[in-house]
Amino acid sequence: MKYILFNEKSRNGGNQETFEHLKSKFENDEFHIKNIIGINFKEFFTTLKIEDEVIICGGDGTLNHFANDIVGLRLPCRFYFYSAGTGNDFKNDMKEYIRDELIYLNEVVRNLPVVTINDKEYRFIDGIGFGIDGYCCEKGDELQAKSDKPVNYSKIAINGLLFDYKRPNAKITVDGVTKEYKKVWLAPTMLGKYYGGGMIIAPNQDRFNKEHTVSSVVMYGSGKLKTLMVFPKIFKGEHVAHKEMVEVRTGKNITVEFDRPTALQIDGETVRNVLKYSVRVEEEDIASKNR
Repeated sequence: MKYILFNEKSRNGGNQETFEHLKSKFENDEFHIKNIIGINFKEFFTTLKIEDEVIICGGDGTLNHFANDIVGLRLPCRFYFYSAGTGNDFKNDMKEYIRDELIYLNEVVRNLPVVTINDKEYRFIDGIGFGIDGYCCEKGDELQAKSDKPVNYSKIAINGLLFDYKRPNAKITVDGVTKEYKKVWLAPTMLGKYYGGGMIIAPNQDRFNKEHTVSSVVMYGSGKLKTLMVFPKIFKGEHVAHKEMVEVRTGKNITVEFDRPTALQIDGETVRNVLKYSVRVEEEDIASKNR
């Protein structure tokens, strides 16, 4: 039996075309479709058999919620992801692993990093954005609340860069080594390479690297004009060549502290008014037993 867990809110509800495609894709199989919103996974898992297959259909936010909802649970069968969002950063990062439009999830959700914000813990799939990237998500949420029109995040970023975003100073600690940075534009921590709908913010990061490290990236110090010139290079991962304004460090324990509250995003989901976040990579947490 196949189960399709469908997020009807992905793409602002415009998923009918995706829905019809999946029905035609599995028309020769017996399958059930369930709305993933509000599902009790502990109860759902008791209904599954080892030969069943479950397909998560939605965007990166859907996958993030799934990864957090199953903490402490053992996956009873094979799980897959069908990308039906708008940003698709996870799909981009996993493109070499896509088979028949699906990404096998059982190994992906093992040993996910944990970010702590205001004493609350979250697993993440792609990365944590702190700085102008969090600012863009915050402004995007405000626009989505007022209109059904697609949000132009590039426009928000440029307006923020030129006018509205006030750069904090930051203290970033990677595996016990602390550095301070002035006038920080962004300070993400990444498990994958991509965020923000196609930005290759951490081009050398490999989510399956043998050291199990994540990447801390900081863009800082430069003026608005130079930053405006370098910023588009993020879409090709070429910004890291500007070492005078971009530094990348890898590690297993990363703490980022700003000197003023700033919005933060976790796989595209916004958290407002954050001063500090901490990321740790756990060698063997509860979720790692999902096979």
